[in-house]
Amino acid sequence: MIDPPALPPAAGLPVSAADLALVEAARAALAAHYRPHWHMVAAALRGRDGRIWTGIHLGATVGRMQVCAEAIALGRAIMEGDGTVESAVAVRHPKPHEDCQDMAVVPPCGACREMLTDFDPDAAVIVPIGGELRRVTLKILLPLPYQR
Repeated sequence: MIDPPALPPAAGLPVSAADLALVEAARAALAAHYRPHWHMVAAALRGRDGRIWTGIHLGATVGRMQVCAEAIALGRAIMEGDGTVESAVAVRHPKPHEDCQDMAVVPPCGACREMLTDFDPDAAVIVPIGGELRRVTLKILLPLPYQR
């Protein structure tokens, strides 16, 4: 299997103050619900109307029962808002044994890329590229989405 090429450092756009507020919303949700020794991720989505919804990863002993943080946040956006996604971000809490204990922005997993694309293919995602946060479209992260 051939690994896909990495995004160049100049990919995407610089993040805005609103994007940084979205990152902070995810970090705050993660800090409020952190459980040591669990895979801890929180996500925040901003709808096109400017409202923000957060979600946390729901871990489970039976792996197939786990639900990603992005799915929880999207479910809230659909139930409580208009269901649009202007932008999204995920933040991971390090495990206790890791040297760096800073929460870090991480790219969405492949399943979440597909799910977000299903609901709003024009959405942006905040990801780390070249040591900085950048704003990229889902189409860059998932150039060939699954077609039904």
